[in-house]
Amino acid sequence: MAGETSWISHYDDRQRENGVFDSFLEVGEEGEKDASAVSLDVILPDDLLERILAYLPVASIFRAGCVSKRWHEIVNSERFLWNLSHVLPQKPWYFMFTSSDEPIGYAFDPVFRKWYNIELPCIGTSNWFIASSIGMVCFMDNDSRSELCICNPITKTYKKLEEPPGLKFSDYSALAISVNRESHIYSVAIVKSKQVPENFFQWDISIHVYNSVNRTWVTTVTEVLMGWRGGDESVICNGMLYFLVYSTGGGQPENRHALIAYNMSNRSSQGSLTKSFIPVPCSLTCGRLMNLKEKLVMVGGIGKPDRPDIIKGIGIWLLNDKTWEEIARMPHKFFQGFGEFDDVFASSGADDLIYIQSYGAPALLIFDTNHKQWKWSQKCPVTKRFPLQLFTGFCFEPRLEIAP
Repeated sequence: MAGETSWISHYDDRQRENGVFDSFLEVGEEGEKDASAVSLDVILPDDLLERILAYLPVASIFRAGCVSKRWHEIVNSERFLWNLSHVLPQKPWYFMFTSSDEPIGYAFDPVFRKWYNIELPCIGTSNWFIASSIGMVCFMDNDSRSELCICNPITKTYKKLEEPPGLKFSDYSALAISVNRESHIYSVAIVKSKQVPENFFQWDISIHVYNSVNRTWVTTVTEVLMGWRGGDESVICNGMLYFLVYSTGGGQPENRHALIAYNMSNRSSQGSLTKSFIPVPCSLTCGRLMNLKEKLVMVGGIGKPDRPDIIKGIGIWLLNDKTWEEIARMPHKFFQGFGEFDDVFASSGADDLIYIQSYGAPALLIFDTNHKQWKWSQKCPVTKRFPLQLFTGFCFEPRLEIAP
């Protein structure tokens, strides 16, 4: 299928036995060899060749492992993986689910503008909660919300976490993960929200944090919010946990959403959650939070003034302290390019790329925050089979050296 590439492994038997790497194969490129690359095999010493290969995109590193036995050994060495951890971040990929029942789909590589057919480990269905940070992805089931797994979707390494504390069956849950790029230490946060019995205006909010060093969960906040409930949007940026809350008391359209900022680094000085409310920049149909270079960015559907539940456009805002700065608004031709656009949509991002996707079609739009440029991805190798078929996805940074 045009534009589709499936992955098969070139990693050695030792790593196969440990379950570290799965296989990769570039369809139609088995016999391609670059003569200039082979000449480098003779000229360059190992340490210099390792540094050069470490700056390649992930897909090219797997191709490099097929060039020669020497290159194969280099890209599998522990020293090479150490070099990878000291180079610039990889451009984030976007994984698009193509089934509502099974966790199957394709991953888009913005460097080569190709779709890859990859399998995700330890996820049951595409409606699980998903969060990602620097090469790791966290999954949480959508039923009991007690089954959690951290994985590297490229190498397939994964680890299951203990069941989090608190309410087992919350009305709403939001999942977030933060990975330290140098130490690979990570934290997972879950915000649970449940309605107080027979009182729609009061909602129990609790925050639970997992630390990979201690390997334990800690319940850091339990509080009752008046007139606000939690949702399913949260992200960790620079030690702060941000999550959206939704009004349960009516009010003006611009007050239907709000943002709460929770300091994970200095919990003792936090005080009440209600004191950390940040208003949203305008009337929103929905909001999607993401961490771009430790800055909080929100992609939101802009509601019509007279019909706030009807989307008229999409904006992108950056939070500076407690003030929102609009950095882009989707041009109308791209907004129309989605066809029928619902008031809610999928969006996630990392580094300097933001992905936006309609639930009703496999079209994927990319915004480059560095160059202020909008462009469509290559067409995903899947077609809509029935009218109510839904599409969603998430973005992640492809890394080889990170493991949970």
